[in-house]
Amino acid sequence: MLKNSIRIARIGGISINIHVSWFLIFILITWTLAVSYFPQSYPEWPFPLYWTVGLVTSILFFVSVLVHELAHSFVANARGLPVHDITLFILGGVAQLSEEPQTPGTEFVMAVVGPLASIVLGVCFGAVWFAARGVIPPLAALAGYLALINVLLGFFNLIPGFPLDGGRVLRSILWQATGNLQRATRWASLVGQVVAYLFILAGIAMVFGVHIPFLGTGLVSGLWFVFIGWFLDNAASSSYRQLTVKNLLAGHRVREVMSRDCPEVSPGLTIERLVNEYVLPAGARCFPVLEGGLVRGLLTIHNIKGVPQGRWGTTTVEQVMTPLDGLKRVGPDEELWAAMQNMTADGVNQLPVMDDGQLLGMLGRDNIVSFIRIKGELGI
Repeated sequence: MLKNSIRIARIGGISINIHVSWFLIFILITWTLAVSYFPQSYPEWPFPLYWTVGLVTSILFFVSVLVHELAHSFVANARGLPVHDITLFILGGVAQLSEEPQTPGTEFVMAVVGPLASIVLGVCFGAVWFAARGVIPPLAALAGYLALINVLLGFFNLIPGFPLDGGRVLRSILWQATGNLQRATRWASLVGQVVAYLFILAGIAMVFGVHIPFLGTGLVSGLWFVFIGWFLDNAASSSYRQLTVKNLLAGHRVREVMSRDCPEVSPGLTIERLVNEYVLPAGARCFPVLEGGLVRGLLTIHNIKGVPQGRWGTTTVEQVMTPLDGLKRVGPDEELWAAMQNMTADGVNQLPVMDDGQLLGMLGRDNIVSFIRIKGELGI
């Protein structure tokens, strides 16, 4: 689950979460519909009706985004790729796959089913609009907007820019043609960056009053396209870097890179002594807290920074450490890539390496970065 997310439901074993950024776009869409879109299209409606229809339309829009992501997720689950959660955020939704597809065919089907689901939803809403027009105007207005937006969402995601669905379709085709996932990802990412730059250029042109066919013009619309382009550029380049790092770490275990010389400290040690005797002289940043040979918890620089300096002399390690029960840990034989993913998901910089309750060492981001750098220098 993405950080700063709230779990709201569980569907088919998949956790449905809302990121804090979602609330911003939800409010923005609702406000735009209620203040601008519906009043311009239906000036005869009473004021409360604009907000009611706008709110319901906004909710159903995000339900549509959720259906799009569920389509990806159900196909992934059927193909043996568990999806643990879906998070709705400012730019739509994202399904968290436990691993990448193993074949081009699997990726193709997983990628294309999302846009198809959106287009089918668009057709269904279009049918509702057709049946309700002239009979129930608010329902027709709601359905007409959702029909258009879902069809646009489906075709937008088919743009061949990685990591959009269309980019993943492109990668699956290149993967099938070359037999090389790394090369296919590289080319799909480059196409994704080109698409991103086009979005940015179009957005800048719109800001300066240039009318772009099918996109329009204006400051707000232009800035929005610049933002989307920036996001796509970062996503495309980071996706390729992620695969490169995964390949560099493939086949390696935690025990190969973990630190075994972790300074162990006692729970009664004061923060002042810890800083003067361990942190400053040796540059150590994390400390397993042991008592009677048993691990009680972990103390990091982050824990120390949470204590005002004036209290260092009276505050003990035990008072500010992270207890063992609340401590994320990793096994020595766990795959290095999986361990790094756990660190990223939990927002931590190091994990204790434990086996049968015994502390074997510490795995830090710096250990992994150093390992990758050495492999790069050696050309491995």
